[in-house]
Order: sequence, then C-alpha cells, then structure tokens
Amino acid sequence: MGPNASPQPGSTGLVIFTRDLRIYDHPALNAAIAHNEKVVTAFVFDEKVLQSEFNAPNRTGFLLESLADLDASLRKLGGNLVIRRGEWVNEVLRLASEVGATSIAISDDVSRYATNRANKLNAKGQGIGVRLDRYPGVTVVPAGLVRPATGDHYQIFTPYYRQWQEAKWRTPLPPPRKLHSSDAVSLSLPRLQDLVNGERSPQVIKGGESEGRKRLTEWAKTTLSHYGDHHDDLAGDRTSHLSPYLHFGCLSPLEVAVSLEDLPGAQPFVRQLCWRDFCHQILSARPETSWSDFRPRGDRWRKDDEAFAAWCEGQTGFPVVDAGMRQLRQEGFMHNRARMVVASFLTKDLYIDWRLGAQFFLKYLVDGDIANNNLNWQWTAGTGADTNPHRIFNPTLQGERFDPKGLYIRRYVPELEGITGNIFDPAPLERAMVGYPLAMVDHRAAIERYRQELKNPRI
Repeated sequence: MGPNASPQPGSTGLVIFTRDLRIYDHPALNAAIAHNEKVVTAFVFDEKVLQSEFNAPNRTGFLLESLADLDASLRKLGGNLVIRRGEWVNEVLRLASEVGATSIAISDDVSRYATNRANKLNAKGQGIGVRLDRYPGVTVVPAGLVRPATGDHYQIFTPYYRQWQEAKWRTPLPPPRKLHSSDAVSLSLPRLQDLVNGERSPQVIKGGESEGRKRLTEWAKTTLSHYGDHHDDLAGDRTSHLSPYLHFGCLSPLEVAVSLEDLPGAQPFVRQLCWRDFCHQILSARPETSWSDFRPRGDRWRKDDEAFAAWCEGQTGFPVVDAGMRQLRQEGFMHNRARMVVASFLTKDLYIDWRLGAQFFLKYLVDGDIANNNLNWQWTAGTGADTNPHRIFNPTLQGERFDPKGLYIRRYVPELEGITGNIFDPAPLERAMVGYPLAMVDHRAAIERYRQELKNPRI
C-alpha cells in the first residue's frame, strides 16, 4: 500500500515500539495511521532480555521513564501505550489477535538478536495472516543503503562518510495529529518498577522524548557552535549527552542531523552521528562482531582478576583513568575522551580482553548500545574496523592535555581534590596521605610488553 493510500475501513494496525520511543519522526507509527482506521500502540518487555545481563538498572530505569513519557504523549493524541511482558514474539502476536490487527509495524534494527526476533515474528505472523512491516528510524541512513562498489559494507570510515553525506536522506516526519484509543488491557507502568534490578547510579540522566528534545534544543543553542573545538575538554563537558536518547530512540537520529546540519559548528557533531551509522552498518552486515573481533589478530589476553577489579573500581592509580571509571558509576555515563583513555588502558597497559571492558560498560551505561559500545571498544583495542593497534593513549599525557587544570580529576576523584603537586601523577607521599593508590603499572614498560605481544600472535 502506498504512502498516500486511504485507511482501509475497519482495519486495525499494531505498532510495536522497541528502540524508537517517540512520536516525532516515527515512520512505522505514521505508516500504520495512514493505512489503518484504528492503530494500537504497544511495548512488550522481552522476558529473555529481562533475564539477561542487558537488564541493567540504569538503562531499565531510563526505559521506564521513557515509556511513561511516550504514554503521556500518545494520550494527548487520543491513544495510549499498551504494556505487555513475556516471550516477545508470542506476546506481540497474542496482542495482535486480541485487538484484531492484520498488520504489525516496527522500526528495523541491526543486532543479531533484534533481527532474529523480527524474522521469527514475521514467519509466525505469516502463518496466521498477520503481516509484518519494517520501517527505518534507528539510524540516520538505513544500514545497507550506503554500500561500497564491492562488498556489502564499508570497513573504513572516511569513504563511508563521503557516501553517507551524498545519500538521499528521507524527510523527517511530524508527529501524528490523532490516534484512536485502544481497549486492550495493559500492565501498569508504576508496577513495573520492580524490573529495575538493582540500584541506579545516583546522578543518572532522566529518560523520555520530552526531556531529550528539551536537552537537544538547549545544547544546540548554547554549545553546538563550540563543539568542534571543545568536545574533548574533559572538565568542560561540552558533549551533548544525547546518546541515551538516541540509543532508546527518544530522539530520531535523522531529525537531529537534519535540524542541526546547517547550524554553525554542526559538522563535527553530525560526523559523530555518521560514525554511529557506520557502526550500525557493520553490525548489520557482520552480526558476529558484537562479541568477536572484526580483525582477529591472535591476542593472548592476560587474565588478571585483581587488575580488572581495580580498573572497574577506579583504583588504578592513574587519576584520569580513575576519574572516568568513577564518572561511569556515578552517572551511568562517561565522557567520550575518557572512554577512549580507560579502554586503551585496559586493553593496552593491562592487556585485558576488550570484551570484559565492554561488558562492564554495559552494566552501567545508559547509552549502552551493542553497535556503538562494542565496536568502539574494538576500535580502541585495535581489533575493529578502521582501527590501528598501535594507537595508544598515555593516561598521564591525556590528562595533562584534556584536563589541564585537573578539574575533571578533582570532580570524580575527591581524595585528590587538595593535591598541590602534579595531580596527573601525584608523588608517592601525597598518594599515601590521601589514601590514593600507587600506579598499578609503569605505562612505558606495560606498552613495551603489549608491543611484544603484537609481534608474537597466535595466528
């Protein structure tokens, strides 16, 4: 059915929200409204996800806030958000049967789990006469739309970026004007608070499309023009903090890109949105790289539980590394420059498997995204796409360069707040006086060991 077709009399469409928790620029929602007389909107808590390590308190809490905000928006349009929980495919089809829907609309995603789940829904739906329609909305440019002359995906970012800029972008859609309400029975959002399995970070960001749009508007007005020059400033923290809203689809990445691209200073930020798309197109083409090396090199990673625990706790003795790790626990977020520094330290200085770091990040990050988190870990570790295994971040020099006054360190490592000497590498006596550990490794010696490992791979 074409986009300008009239709704079929008496038809009911079902929209299942996933990582697209918004009403602005929502192709699946708009198409369902255009094609059906009545539309039921729903979110299904996937029991497999709830029982997995991906049910992290920071993300689940953010998700619940986002669903409550989405429900409020839908109610203003005359609809509501139906909430269900269980085996995802069965619950979606059960709801479709309950409301008499003959079509289901979802936003297409790229992870192996999301793809397999949607394929299973499509197969089982066809067996009972329910059609599955998939729409864009998770990325600026759909994964697979931009392809090299040979192969199904780009492995180097720069040529991808050039083609991405020249690709035909769809036009962002306005929110719908009206929805017909559903009589379907829904689980209560307040009663779902028990899904938050553990304590959330004390300064975690608030979820929801309304909050995301407000942050986008304010940041674009006050900070975007300086983003290119100052986004690496650790203490200044001029990054957008929009990544959680992009991860959960509270903001449309396409709408963000289109709304910002012509503003002063926007290109460095829009380039970051392209990098996000770049990671998604890799994962779409090679789903195994979520936890497997994109470029295997035969690493013999060290197993050192004590060293890994010190890294997790922000007790490495390298102030900028510890500041980053403590920011992660405190906020469910880490400055991007700090992410690269702490990841380099784990995989180069300690030579510990990037997968352990990626798993730990997913335990806390509100924006924890398989495509971006895991493929960026591989980029830093030197096993990913468009990567360089010899790219090494000296944690002391990184602090001196991107936190020259030590303000970021003092903010997140309070025991160093009163240090009057070299805060990037305090003297042993100063460390002892404030209870801060000695550096757990000698950076120069550790990197020399790492380089020797690269010379003697298993493959």
